[in-house]
Amino acid sequence: MQHVNVGIVGLGNVGSGTLNILAENAAEITRKLGFRLQVKSVCSRSVHEKSLPHSLGPVHKTANWRELLADPDIHIIAELVGGVTVAREIVEASIAAKKSIVTANKELMALDGAGIWDRAIRAGINVAMEASVAGGIPIHTVLREGISGDHVTALQGILNGTSNYILTEIERYGSPFREVLAEAQRLGYAEADPTADIDGFDARSKLAILAALAFGERIVPSDIHTEGIRRISPIDFQYAHRLGHTIKLLCSARRTHDGVFLSVRPTLIPQSTILASVHGAYNAIWVRGRYGEDTFYYGRGAGPNPTGVAVVSDLMRVAREIRAGSPERVSPFAHERLGENRPLPISRQKCAFYLRFKVQDRPGIIAALAGILAEKQISLDAVLQLPSETKHDLPFVITIEPCLEQAAQEAVARMAALDFMVEPPLALPMERPL
Repeated sequence: MQHVNVGIVGLGNVGSGTLNILAENAAEITRKLGFRLQVKSVCSRSVHEKSLPHSLGPVHKTANWRELLADPDIHIIAELVGGVTVAREIVEASIAAKKSIVTANKELMALDGAGIWDRAIRAGINVAMEASVAGGIPIHTVLREGISGDHVTALQGILNGTSNYILTEIERYGSPFREVLAEAQRLGYAEADPTADIDGFDARSKLAILAALAFGERIVPSDIHTEGIRRISPIDFQYAHRLGHTIKLLCSARRTHDGVFLSVRPTLIPQSTILASVHGAYNAIWVRGRYGEDTFYYGRGAGPNPTGVAVVSDLMRVAREIRAGSPERVSPFAHERLGENRPLPISRQKCAFYLRFKVQDRPGIIAALAGILAEKQISLDAVLQLPSETKHDLPFVITIEPCLEQAAQEAVARMAALDFMVEPPLALPMERPL
């Protein structure tokens, strides 16, 4: 075989970025591989309206992805359409046709990546998915190979650039959430329907994949406790700063003797930590190992070129393995087989909390709230109240010492029913330096 042929399905941002890199960096890719990585066919619904880089040479265009699977000269299928319907059909059909797969599909791989890998192994092909998490940050390779000799005990990350951009702008300019979201949509950082980003579902899929890599368990997104950022306001950043913290949509995974805790939710993190300095649309992942201790990975979490680099790098890896005749060099999930242990309920975790209230001011409010905390055996840490012009929508904050989340949840539910509350309390976990 003089070269390895690739068929690309999906010519959106990631597909277009991938094609440009394959065209512009072709000589470097060939020097690294020792053979040519050739784009033989591309597929999208609007493919005939798109112009391809001339340096790719003759490329077959089609709106029917099944044509790529029927071509015996195509060795790798790059599935870049996203979603879990058509993409699943493409992946399953590729396995049936014994064509190796490169995908950037976080949703599909989070839902059924381990099953797809099992079926691919039986078919004698490979699956690669580096681009499914954190764009241009090679975090899969890190967990799968770079630090595979370590015993990962904790992982925390900022895995959604849209939410991080929104939180950064709220913090920087003091603008309300809805205003910043509208600006993010205008600039193209947020989709017209931003639900997946701002409610944490996009980050949840990514954490499911990383947790499987880090801990060797078959994690599905629905197993992960998830909260979004809709209720974060400028006043929360003012109070967070008074506490020496900032707020991030934090993906958190911790291994304990009893099992793994997983969550995606807005969290107060100390301003002294490296994650606190991750701004705008950037992503970052911090990993702690028992032996190697702390490592940190930072870069663009999305975009045609950073994600395209991850796709092309996967294409190169799979092409090498095809040439070497071995699709089983290493599982994409870093373990030969994944376990079936589900994450522990988040209610069993202990942590400190930031509780932000908006109330109709009157005597006895602090005493009532402190009484509820005392009934739940929760120790109050501090009470903060910034100057406010209104007494009918008065914000203030109570921080509490580490306690079982179950107790904190029950206390907050009791507090929400009090007649002086303007809105339910906002409860955010507070990270301490690890």
